[in-house]
Amino acid sequence: MSEQSGPREEYESLSSVLGAVAQWIERYCYARGLRNEMMACSPEDVARISRELRIHPNELAALGKKGPNAADLLQKLLVALGVDAAGLAHDDPLVMRDLQRLCIKCGHKRQCALDLDVGVMPENFRDYCPNAFTLDALIKGKQQQR
Repeated sequence: MSEQSGPREEYESLSSVLGAVAQWIERYCYARGLRNEMMACSPEDVARISRELRIHPNELAALGKKGPNAADLLQKLLVALGVDAAGLAHDDPLVMRDLQRLCIKCGHKRQCALDLDVGVMPENFRDYCPNAFTLDALIKGKQQQR
């Protein structure tokens, strides 16, 4: 390795770490802003939102604390399984909302992201995904339509 590649690699590594920290701070500030917006809602507004979403107000608060990107892996999971997310959201919004709610609360996001990255999600999601039962039903329904 030449002398020039050493400092360059260190700079790129430092840049990558600083970029990740900056992204985390940005997401944190955004999520904190969303929580503050929710805290500014009146109890009547929170009750109305909870009724519309068909969840308990306490659960709404817990979901809000997870931040705006907490269900992002669900979209990737649906693609990996061949499920049309837009079609599902249009045809059965309650099922999509339930999938999102469980995804937000899931404690296996690292495993999910890893399985998605290496392409083994279709084989592994049943081992830990709280949406496995519903996803299996959607996959089975899709297969029966063929």
